[in-house]
Amino acid sequence: MGTIKKSLAFAQELIRGVLLPGEHAIDATAGNGHDTVFLSSLVGRKGLVWAFDIQEKALLNTAKRLERKGLRQRVRLIQQGHERMATYVPGPVGAIMFNLGYLPGGDHTIVTQPDTTIAALESGLKLLRPGGIITLVIYTGHPGGKVEGVRLEKFSSTISPRSYHVLSYRFLNQQNHPPYLLAIEKR
Repeated sequence: MGTIKKSLAFAQELIRGVLLPGEHAIDATAGNGHDTVFLSSLVGRKGLVWAFDIQEKALLNTAKRLERKGLRQRVRLIQQGHERMATYVPGPVGAIMFNLGYLPGGDHTIVTQPDTTIAALESGLKLLRPGGIITLVIYTGHPGGKVEGVRLEKFSSTISPRSYHVLSYRFLNQQNHPPYLLAIEKR
């Protein structure tokens, strides 16, 4: 794709620039474990990642991927909605990744919901350390995806600019509803 990165690659670049070895991080949507593997490779042996998903299949897929990479001991897999992250994670964390929508290869009727995602984002903002970052890759090509995106943009636009920087990163001329990125950095 040239110099301009796709949303997920740009999210990873942002996180790679702030998440340090030995830190804690959260994968708010474990899915098939790609983001969990990415985060656990950055935090190193002394760091810890909490990965949340409501679907057992997602956590099994994530566990298998982590085991193949030798990273399983760095991760706590939690079968709960991401809105409950503050119950499990003491904080502070250096990064939180959301990859919204449905589980690829799973049941496409089970999707992230605006209310629970916003609740999780509110918790995440409190858990984030200064200089830390939250990334939300938003998919709008499924039922409810556009509504979730609009609600997240509206919520994110109300976050205090004295405390956080909020970035929207998207392609404007692409077909088929490409995902886009919201990134929030704690000042």
